[in-house]
Amino acid sequence: MIKLDNIGVTFGSFEALKNINIHVKEGEFFTFLGPSGCGKTTTLRTITGFIHPSCGRVSVRGVDITDTPIEKRNIGMVFQSYALFPTMTVYENIAFGLKVQKMNKDEISQKVHAMAEKVDLSDEQLQKKVSQLSGGQQQRVAIARALVTSPEIICLDEPLSNLDAKLRVQLRNELKDLQKRFGITTVYVTHDQEEALTLSDRIAVFNKGVIEQIGRPDEIYNHSATEFVCNFIGDINRLSPEFMKASGADKVSGIDTGKHCYIRLERMHVNDAVAGDAMTIQAKVQNYEYYGLYIKYSLEVQGQIVKVIEKNSGKPLYGTGETVTVSFNPADIMQYEG
Repeated sequence: MIKLDNIGVTFGSFEALKNINIHVKEGEFFTFLGPSGCGKTTTLRTITGFIHPSCGRVSVRGVDITDTPIEKRNIGMVFQSYALFPTMTVYENIAFGLKVQKMNKDEISQKVHAMAEKVDLSDEQLQKKVSQLSGGQQQRVAIARALVTSPEIICLDEPLSNLDAKLRVQLRNELKDLQKRFGITTVYVTHDQEEALTLSDRIAVFNKGVIEQIGRPDEIYNHSATEFVCNFIGDINRLSPEFMKASGADKVSGIDTGKHCYIRLERMHVNDAVAGDAMTIQAKVQNYEYYGLYIKYSLEVQGQIVKVIEKNSGKPLYGTGETVTVSFNPADIMQYEG
């Protein structure tokens, strides 16, 4: 549905985006993920028309919109700051785009009330000033305002970043439910890996103005295409050559200890058998963090600290200084050129 072909963006001598190629499918929840300053918001603003690319084309359903004005792109936008009008009521904020379209009063009222119901805003809240609402309620207003004009696409730029952790998780779930209910094509920007993994159908991982990998959340996490993606997504262990040799993993076909070798924390196990051709190595418990659902152990192995996540099965915890056996499957090691 949305295609970005060889997009480049420069600001003076600074090259913000280099050769960006993305195809977002109809009805997809597609996330741009990466650290601050990596180009994800610049790409979003190129889709919405706030930034004109220095090269490349943007198209929607095969129609080139690179030079189409913002207001004629039929794309809803939710900003990080929500960009609501604080002195207006919630009703007036949601109705704003419909008034710009010169819709009649009755039709505006019908659409605003229908949209408010869909995002769980009450009639009483519609009459309040936006400044009287909580952060979570303001977010719903911003989404309602973006959706009420029936756009083909909605773009959201870090809409949860200003909220506290508990509310962020709650609204993340609501956001995904809303997207499914409306079936609208959604482009979402975040630096939060957990947010990206839980919300997205597919993810594009950005780094310094280029895309490192595009894929489903499980592909990005389990089969990271580059060392940057591997390190940026979730927590991971880098295994030293000494570790690889002591565990015998260096003798496994396909493992090259000349490369940088990594393994996810939950792919290693403490005093627990691993199916298949498992490697084992002795380790000493440095400390642990108890999270309820799981325990995160820090283990000293061959002069390096390795972290292991164990599901909480109710068995006694391993104490500091205790010697344990770590096992893992070498097939779970990801390797990258040094």
